[in-house]
Amino acid sequence: MKKIGILFGMEDTFPQAFIDRVNSKNEKGIIAEAVSIDKVVQNKASDYAVIIDRISQDVPFYRAYLKNAALTGTAVINNPFWWSADDKFFNNCLADVLGVPLPNTVLLPSAEHPTDTTSKSFRNLKYPLDWEEMFNYIGFPAYMKPYAGGGWKNVYRLENRDEFWEVHRETGQLVMLLQEEIVFDLYFRVYCLGGKAVRIMPYEPRNPHHLRYVVDGPPADKKLLATVKDYTLRLCKGLGYDFNTVEFAVRDGIPYAIDFGNPAPDAELTSVGKENFEWVVEEAAKMAIEYAKKHKDGQMNLTWGTFMNGSVNQAPRFK
Repeated sequence: MKKIGILFGMEDTFPQAFIDRVNSKNEKGIIAEAVSIDKVVQNKASDYAVIIDRISQDVPFYRAYLKNAALTGTAVINNPFWWSADDKFFNNCLADVLGVPLPNTVLLPSAEHPTDTTSKSFRNLKYPLDWEEMFNYIGFPAYMKPYAGGGWKNVYRLENRDEFWEVHRETGQLVMLLQEEIVFDLYFRVYCLGGKAVRIMPYEPRNPHHLRYVVDGPPADKKLLATVKDYTLRLCKGLGYDFNTVEFAVRDGIPYAIDFGNPAPDAELTSVGKENFEWVVEEAAKMAIEYAKKHKDGQMNLTWGTFMNGSVNQAPRFK
């Protein structure tokens, strides 16, 4: 019997719907359940062929458990090693290599010294930094957000340099990005599962959370949607995420990738809506079953992106 587990936290609707959908398909020798952990022993295999991870970004104990499970053969979705190494600034750097349009972005050192460091720890930084060049490159209004954050936490829209200095001081030890504002005509949030199943959803990030998924928006141009799908697949295959969402802001017909490292994207019925929820549940179930069937005991069953595969094989590009 190959078991598919889902590891989750505060979610209410998606985990049980996923479990029920997998089990309703009556695949011989495959069953889904909520992950149950009573002990974690080094280099001892888990009971699961596949685990869908929805919570380890917030629980370090779970992340360590999943790495051990992956080492002993579990196909963990998403790859816990890559998830630990990735950040939004690197996402942007790789997207540029992959030919996906991006807002201009720079990385900022934290306003406060990290704990247990002093000014001597930063002797390789020039003082002052080249703020003038950075401000000219980004322009205002601009957005500031954590380089490795998520969930719209600590995201600020800044009108000018004075607001930048005020807000940057308030971010403390967080390492931040400063990013060009894309004034958009259309906005999409795109699910991508298994590196092949894509659902493009009209989205309005300025609405309250429960009203962001636009149900009755105007139809989008087919060529634009094809481009959004192409960019989504490039990004998810490059990063190696099996379960991800990508966000695009469309300005003058060009979709700019705004956020594309969301390895535990919101899938709750109350926020994504019935049709999107049904799609995610079905595609996640199909993906998990496919991975369970491909699972081989005693070997690594993780997905690694073209960036990692290309780096190991010394390939010049990562497409």
